[in-house]
Amino acid sequence: QVQLVESGGGLVQAGGSLRLSCAASGSIFSINGMGWYRQAPGKQRELVARISSAGSTNYADSVKGRFTISRDNAKNTVYLQMNSLKPEDTAVYYCNALIWYRSGSSINSWGQGTQVTVSS
Repeated sequence: QVQLVESGGGLVQAGGSLRLSCAASGSIFSINGMGWYRQAPGKQRELVARISSAGSTNYADSVKGRFTISRDNAKNTVYLQMNSLKPEDTAVYYCNALIWYRSGSSINSWGQGTQVTVSS
């Protein structure tokens, strides 16, 4: 069993910053890509940022230059530093990770989501 637990969401004024964390726990052998997605009311879930096990990153155009994704492989944790937040960043943010078990099987795991609300 694997669990992804997110933290760090909340309410912030436009222009402010938040840092999200997501820790994976359980019977983990290794973790490949980790990422953050978000879903605003009435919209589809969209990619925010992803990071490979080697540290390569990619970002949605809407967050480039404002958000930074990073990971600590020793802690099985991924972070999302969000600066210069805008009201349109308001959404539930979900952590995602491709996790491998020692048996050789894998699972595409999701966290429960954390609410980020940016007021104007």
